[in-house]
Amino acid sequence: MTGWSYSDGERAGTVSKFSRRGYVFKTYEGVLNVGGFSGETGSLTPQYFDFSVKDEAVAKQITDAVRTGQRVTLHYEEKLFRLPWNGDTKYYITSVDIIGPGQRPYGDATGVPGYQQGYPQQQPQQQPQGYPQQQPQNPTQQPAPAIPDSAI
Repeated sequence: MTGWSYSDGERAGTVSKFSRRGYVFKTYEGVLNVGGFSGETGSLTPQYFDFSVKDEAVAKQITDAVRTGQRVTLHYEEKLFRLPWNGDTKYYITSVDIIGPGQRPYGDATGVPGYQQGYPQQQPQQQPQGYPQQQPQNPTQQPAPAIPDSAI
């Protein structure tokens, strides 16, 4: 009865929890945040899908997706009976598809509007007319860029 599948399918989302656990039988268990929209209230409500993984290669793919924050499509088989050495759920993941690029790590500002690589280059400010131009002390040295005053 555990070799035959009652159903199979796919679920897509972001894996929010994935761990290897158990007292006697260590199994991989995870939670997929599928997301969702409630038609009754008109608001976003999280929907979670609990799953188990038996294959080490599939578990590694899911672990990598958790580390990078990537969305995944999990292909699963639902069994009629759950045996403790197979996992905590009736849903066993058979394969994983990675969807799109990973999210940026915490503190990465490259996605912030106006972000520029490195420090912004300061251009020397021109002095208003009527003021004498300052000449460098040593003709081979360039003057340091002017630092703007901060006005409140």
